[in-house]
Amino acid sequence: MESLQFTQGIVNAILLSGTLALVAIGFSIVWGILNIINLAHGAFLMVGAYITYWLFTLYGIDPFLSLPISMAIMFVVGYLVQRYLINMVIRAPLLVTFLLTFALEIVIINLATFFWKGDLRSVTPDYAGLGFSLGNVQVPYVRLAAFFISLILTGLLHVFMTYTKTGNAIRATGMDIDAARLQGVRIPQTYALTYALGTALAAGAGTLISISFPIDPTMGGAYTLRAFVICVLGGLGSIPGVMMGSVVFAFIEVFSGIWFPSLKDAIALLVLVLVLIVRPSGIAGKAFYH
Repeated sequence: MESLQFTQGIVNAILLSGTLALVAIGFSIVWGILNIINLAHGAFLMVGAYITYWLFTLYGIDPFLSLPISMAIMFVVGYLVQRYLINMVIRAPLLVTFLLTFALEIVIINLATFFWKGDLRSVTPDYAGLGFSLGNVQVPYVRLAAFFISLILTGLLHVFMTYTKTGNAIRATGMDIDAARLQGVRIPQTYALTYALGTALAAGAGTLISISFPIDPTMGGAYTLRAFVICVLGGLGSIPGVMMGSVVFAFIEVFSGIWFPSLKDAIALLVLVLVLIVRPSGIAGKAFYH
């Protein structure tokens, strides 16, 4: 029985790592390029989850098909939020933007609670409970699909950042803003686009999470914390680093939940402290999306 639990835990951790990577990468690009610790990230994730819920509940749209819709809506929202709100204080000390995104998170959560109440809700398509077995190990179709979709979106982000002019402009801004400006990069628009990408990725993660787990207006805070820990574990600004950090964190979360459920959060944060002491730059260090 212990062997089965261990094997099932490995499968669960691998599947979880894909979604956590998608959560963390959106957080990481905003932190790495704009130098903003975006505490509203989890709130945007929550809104993406509710967009999927309401599209499914009201119009019967399959949650996987709602993924591009939620990402597109939140891309526009993120662009407007950065361009016309955060951009006003972008050169202020880090504490100012920290508090601004914290206030934004509180506002979004309170509005969601007012309009949608605090009840737990679930997206339950007909295939929600289906899966297949590998021996005695269960693999749900929904989580497997979410894992591969997360990898695809992460790969598309890597291609965008590496092989497109706009992606190179974003990377250049993160490396040296003055040099990027001298090369003709329009910094305000680049910042807004970067924030919009982070918001869209958060919404995509919210959509995938809503298919596997119940949702409520306060769900985002836990994922913001996870994203922060993963970015520290993997190293800020590196997609491979975020992927590695997501795998490490997923295994820590799953197995601490199995063996020490009451200490799960404490163990994850203890690992964070140890990484900060031993290797502050993380697994891969700061590389700005190579």
